[in-house]
Amino acid sequence: MKVMVLGATGLTGGMVVEKLLQQPEISTVIAPVRRPMVVENPKLEQRFMDFDAMEAQPDAFQVDVLICCLGTTLKKAGSREAFRKVDHDYALKAAQMARNAGARALILMSAIGASSQSPVFYNRVKGELEDNVRALKFPYLAIYHPSLLLGQRKEARTAEALGVAVMPVANRALIGPLRKYRAIEAEAVASAMVNELETISGITSGGAVVRVWEYDDILTMGNRR
Repeated sequence: MKVMVLGATGLTGGMVVEKLLQQPEISTVIAPVRRPMVVENPKLEQRFMDFDAMEAQPDAFQVDVLICCLGTTLKKAGSREAFRKVDHDYALKAAQMARNAGARALILMSAIGASSQSPVFYNRVKGELEDNVRALKFPYLAIYHPSLLLGQRKEARTAEALGVAVMPVANRALIGPLRKYRAIEAEAVASAMVNELETISGITSGGAVVRVWEYDDILTMGNRR
């Protein structure tokens, strides 16, 4: 199986790449990047890419599965327009190119609360992306809805750091219908995404299967192996 990981230099994407490289059924992992990754593996194919000109490398998108972990923050992006370009436009363009090249599946990192009708800009952009990738009719589409991701990031995110500090206590208070808002380890999300490839391996064509995973679903999928 040939897999592309978009957002391979990020927290979750980097873990996904490392886990994929350990799977014997994975022949190639393609990672479109702007800067080199420290990981070296004969299965890993780093593609230095201008994300504003993905069309220049159409062969890179000839994969079985696209795993999209691409994302930024409003602060890092610098403006709403720049944020939308990364979290919506780049992700959607990659999905379109992979689908046109014959990809069977898309595993998309979104966010809890994502909705194209949300009054919250972040959630609205995520929801618009979900609506648009659904329209591409992948034979298999999995949409992940994690809350705050826990893990050691390479770059500092002050607001997230504050959240990480209080979430171990806050998680215990989030019970019943509120469990889906619990913070989750990025490691668990990455494990779930890789484990999901077992399901995808048997899908070829036909009607589109769409699954949306939240906190408990992600933990269950992550523990399947």
